[in-house]
Formats: sequence, structure tokens, C-alpha cells
Amino acid sequence: MKNLWIILMLHLLVACNTGQEASYSVIPLPEEISQLDAAPFKLDGKVSVLYPSDNTLLKRNAEFLSLYVKESMGILPTVTPFDDTVSGTKAVILALDSSIKHKEGYRITITEQNIRIEGQTEAGVFYGIQTLRKAIPVQPEGTVLLPAAVINDHPRFSYRGMHLDVARHFFPVDFVKKYIDLLALHNMNTFHWHLTDDQGWRIEINKYPKLTEVGSVRHRTVVGYMGSGKYDTITCGGYYTQAELKEVVRYARERYIDVIPEVDLPGHMLAALAAYPEFGCTGGPYEVSPDWGVFEDVLCVGNEQTMRFLEDVMGELLEIFPSRYIHIGGDEAPRTRWKQCPKCQDRIKTEGLKGDEKYSAEDRLQSYCMKRIERFLNERGRQIIGWDELLEGDIAPNATVMSWRGSAGGIKAARMGHDVIMAPNSHCYFDFYQSADTGNEPLAIGGYIPLEKVYGLEPTQELTEAQSERVLGVQANLWTEYIAATEHVEYMVLPRMAALAEVQWTQPERKDYDSFTSRLTNLLALYRQKGLNYAKHIYDIKAEVLPDTLKKTLVVTMNTVDNAPIYYTLDGSKPSKKSLQYVSPVPVHHSARLHAVAVRPDDDSKSFEKEFWFNKATLASITLSTQPAPNYTYKGAITLVDGMMGNENFSTGAWLGFIGENPTAVIDLGKPADIRQVVVNSMTYMDAWIMGITGLEVFVSGDNKDYVRVAKREYPVETDIKKRNIEKYIADFQLTKARYVKIVIRGNSVLPQGHAGEGKMPYLFIDEIQIE
Repeated sequence: MKNLWIILMLHLLVACNTGQEASYSVIPLPEEISQLDAAPFKLDGKVSVLYPSDNTLLKRNAEFLSLYVKESMGILPTVTPFDDTVSGTKAVILALDSSIKHKEGYRITITEQNIRIEGQTEAGVFYGIQTLRKAIPVQPEGTVLLPAAVINDHPRFSYRGMHLDVARHFFPVDFVKKYIDLLALHNMNTFHWHLTDDQGWRIEINKYPKLTEVGSVRHRTVVGYMGSGKYDTITCGGYYTQAELKEVVRYARERYIDVIPEVDLPGHMLAALAAYPEFGCTGGPYEVSPDWGVFEDVLCVGNEQTMRFLEDVMGELLEIFPSRYIHIGGDEAPRTRWKQCPKCQDRIKTEGLKGDEKYSAEDRLQSYCMKRIERFLNERGRQIIGWDELLEGDIAPNATVMSWRGSAGGIKAARMGHDVIMAPNSHCYFDFYQSADTGNEPLAIGGYIPLEKVYGLEPTQELTEAQSERVLGVQANLWTEYIAATEHVEYMVLPRMAALAEVQWTQPERKDYDSFTSRLTNLLALYRQKGLNYAKHIYDIKAEVLPDTLKKTLVVTMNTVDNAPIYYTLDGSKPSKKSLQYVSPVPVHHSARLHAVAVRPDDDSKSFEKEFWFNKATLASITLSTQPAPNYTYKGAITLVDGMMGNENFSTGAWLGFIGENPTAVIDLGKPADIRQVVVNSMTYMDAWIMGITGLEVFVSGDNKDYVRVAKREYPVETDIKKRNIEKYIADFQLTKARYVKIVIRGNSVLPQGHAGEGKMPYLFIDEIQIE
């Protein structure tokens, strides 16, 4: 009986010490995690959260933590003040510590007795709370054990932003607050709120009531891609009252997030012009735009009443938003109307604005507008942010530049001594597709930015240490032309926001994509617990196709983030567990259609599909007379003969983009062969400044020295400024024997009349070259 009692007691002791263990493998990854050789802290229903009685901000932090624990565990810790010092057990203690060097830094000390979360500021404590929150398992059964440890952490960048466009599609206040909560979860501290554009004015301005009466309502919207020419008959409207705007500002401030409003000027103002046509160069009439894109009608900067209108708007904006920065856009403002407008030309003369070899007088009129608004805001203690078009002219002296057209504008601005926020469309435009399989994705504006691409951004690349200090931080943008529902917003930003958070917070030497994806699993569980509609591409098959030109074979490698078994077919049939299982790279040396699926207990992955077309040019040696544009080089010339056709998305790596010089391709077939046809695939996408082929010439040779022309084809110059398609350009000729085939490809020299870039040089995008 005595031995049985001992055994029962031992079982009881073990049971009392069991529980699901927390994990500090959170996102963003903390700077330093030091495990302690001690017993863990038991988080259960007996725990309370303590805060200094004289600190209302830490009281609110404590209340946040209590609610976070309730979300995860179903228990609500009591929130209790303390005076001066505190001791005891079973408590999470919040406190300030001036010895912590970084103002947003924090330290978490976990012992068996208690958890201390300390920061130099209340914001630092808040980020410590977020780390603790993400470490707790979602919906555990019973007690959670937090291993004894010390976590020291601080962010890399002081500006950690996320943008939301509510002008193209309006989202209610409740969702805006939910969006702000997502920023808090990801340790972000800046919400960039894009409130006005051609398609809608969303901010109440008391002095100009028609801005919301007229400018907030769009009576029709383009269907499908911009330029389709088809429109719905649905009224799209909505705006925020000043009371609602102030409520959002308050809500964000409680989460240590600054709200930066954007009123884009002097372009993207059709909604304002529809309300007040007298502020335009032509006087209208204008319509709240049913289309997406860039429009010639902009504010009349030569009209003094227009400038006073802008100052009035800014004055009311300052009463609503206490942020240091006001974003005034400055992008995509065509100069067409200004060139013809007497008032604008008078302003140019009066202000002594002169053109030179770099900038036109109208470019400097844009600079005049931006400088004047900057001066107005500077005099009231605020500063401006503008898109990198600010660099096209005489940049406003104290402006902070937001680099969106890649990183080049930010690099230039930093070298000029301006503060910079990196938001390059190469890595940070979350309205772009996140999967190359665009046919199975919701309609998006284009582009291709997968999770790994976001994670790979290095914001200070190409800058010296001193210049890097000018980079305040990083931001991602979500433009909503094609995003009308809140669930779609969530799908586009999650989990890419997690990758962005680690770019913003974690030191570059600590970043590792494989580590990130392993840690992402815990965060995805939190997304699920909160009912968020996140994208699940992380679970898709990741495939790479490598050309083996010696063996004339394509080698396909496949893997998954969780090593789930993969099954595949090569005949286009649907794969199952009865199909071939992937165990090593798959060689493909003939036309085939690969289908693959990762099989999991709960749900199979999305099917991966890839089609291969083999012809005489496939995997042949190829040289190009000119190299593609740097952003569209990808794997180089082999892309044109790799047996894989690109889809309608030119950013997936399947297309090569050329600008400035027409390419000539020389293909070595390896031995003489009978040929009679050359086909070149090319894309026309006018809104992306991409035009197709206007001419093909085909030459053949047996020795790569003496060539004979066998075909010359001319194709019409495209004039439809909204056209978007993929075309095969075919050159047939009499059957001939040749080893070398030279293909001279000629593209369009200028964008056509009526195009937003009229007279400028378009891109030429080509993909697969076939020889039969």
C-alpha cells in the first residue's frame, strides 16, 4: 500500500508540471533569446497582470495582454496596479527601465516566479507583449509552460509601415480598426491611409462639402482589367466623417501606431475636380473616374484659388491627424494640361520657372506646387512625404521621399541627403499576384511578389553606412483597384505582412528564410484563430525547372515547406497516391504536361501544373545581341528556348523585357536540320507600356558566318491604347536545311498617340521562340 501511494503521488506531481510549452520562435524574430536553466513559468487561470499604479499607458498595455491571453487560452487574467516595487509569484509584471537603450526596445525575463516585461517606453513594453502573445499556443488544453529565458529585442528601423488605399474601394471604420490590429500584431508603428484619388474622395472637409457629396460617389466602375471598355452600373461610395477619422487616430495611438494621411496632389484629383471643376485647367465637366490609371486632368497649379483650396484642405487635415508627417503624393501628374493652360503658363513666367536639358518648365511647376504645400505644413510644425516623383524637378528641401518605382529613387534621395522610406514595387506592392499561377488567383493588377521575394528585400543595399542612416524604414502598399472586399484585403496582405515585419524589425544577419517559414506555422495558427482569410501558398509545391542543354532535358525539382509527400503525372491526368511519388528530380525530354500534388492528412495542396513544348529550338544554344532590361533579365537568353510558355503576367520570370534596342537571337541547332517556320511569342499590354512586334527577319547559315535571309514579315503598328494580349508572330518559309538560325526582332519605337506615355519608348517582351 505504501508503494502504491508513492506511485500515485509521483503521477500527481508529473501531472501538475505538464502543460503545452510556449515557443519564442515568433515573427519578427527577437534580437537575443537566452534560455535559463530553471523551471518554466506556468500560465494558468491564477495569473494576474500587474502595472505601475501611476502609469495609465501601461494599464492599457496590461488590459491588452489580458485580452490576448483570453483569446488564446480562454482565461482572463486580472489586471492589478502596484506601487513602487512588486514581488511575488504568478504574475506578469509590466514596468519601465531607462537602462534599455532603444526607445522601442524591450526585455522579457521569464522565471518560475513571474514574467517581467520592461521597456524604455510604453511602446517597447507593448512590443514585448506582442512577442509574449505570439509565443503562447493557440487554444491549448490547460496550462501553458513558458520556458525560463531572457529576451532582449529592439527594431532595426524606426518607421515600420503598412498602407491601405480606401479611395478605389471604401472600407468601413470597423475594418480599418481590424487592419490596424494586424499592424500591431506584426510590430508595425505606421498606418499610411490613402484617402483620396481619381476614383473617390473619402475624407470630410467642412469648407468644401461637395468633396464628399459629389467626390465620394462613383456611379460606374470598369469591369475586369482597366481599359476593358466594359462598366458595371453599381454605385460605389462612402467617406469618413471627421469624428470617425479622429476615432481611428485614437484607436491606432492606443496601439502605438501613427496614422499618416495621404491626399495625393496635384494629380489623381478627378474626384475633387468632379466636385469643384473650377480647380481644373479646362473647367470640366469632370467625372469621378470609373477607370483605373493615370489621367491628364490634374489640378490647375496656375490658379491661385486652387492653391488656397489645397491649403484649406491641409489646414483641416492637421486638426484631425497629429502625425509628424503628411503624405502629399506628387506622383503620376501629367504635364499635358499645364502646357496648354494660360494660368499655368503665367505662373511659370511669374515664378521664373525655366526648363533645361533635365527638366521642363512644367516639371518645375510641379516642384513649385510641392514646395508651397511643404512650406505651409512646415510653418505648422509638420513635414511632407511624397512619392519618388519628387525627384523629377527641384525637390522640396525638407521632403521625405517614399521610393515606390523600385529602390533607385530611394537610393538617389538618400545620397542627396533626404530621409527615405523604402516601398519598392519590386518587393512591397501587395496588390501584385503572390503566385505565378495567376489563373487560379483573384484578379489582381499584375506583377508577381511571392512571400520569399518580400522577405528578400534589403532596404539599404548600395548605400554607404552614412547614407543608410537616411533610410527611416520600410513600408508595403495595398492599392485596391481590384480589391473590393475586406476578405480580399486580408488575403492579399497575409502572410506577406509577416515577411515584411521581419524586414522592418530584424537585423539582416539574423534573417533566414527557412527559419522564417518554420516559425510562420505558429503565426498562421493565430490567423486561423482570429478567422483571418490568409493566403496559403506557403503550403503549395515549390518547383524549379532547370535546363540541361547538354542532355536536352528539363530537370524538375519539387519540395514542400513541411516535406509532405508529392505525387505527379506527366500526361496531364490528375495525380493521386496511386501516381508516381516524387523522390528525386524529374527529367523531361519531350512535350509533356506535369501535374503534381502534395498529399496531407487534412487537405491536399493546390495542384501544381506545368506544360512543356519541345521543338527544334528547345534547349538549343542561344545568344542575344542585346541584353534585356535589368528588372526583366531573369535566367537570361535560355528563357526564350526553355520549352515553357509564359502566361499573361510578365513578371513571373518567363518573359524577357527589352527596351532601347531591338534584340537579335542566334540559335545553334547543334547540327543541320530541315526547318520551315519560326514562331516568336510576344506580349502587348498597353497599360504597362508593353507593345508587341512590328517586324521579323529570319536568316539561316551552316557555319554561323554566311547567312541567307529566308523570311521577312511586317506587322501592323498597334494603335489601341488599351490592348492586352499574347500573340504568336509567325514567319513561314520554304523548307531549308540549316544549323544556325538568326532572328531579328523589331518592336515599336514609341507609345502611340493618346497613351499616357505618348511618344515615349515602350518595352518589348518576348518569350518562347519555336523552330519547326
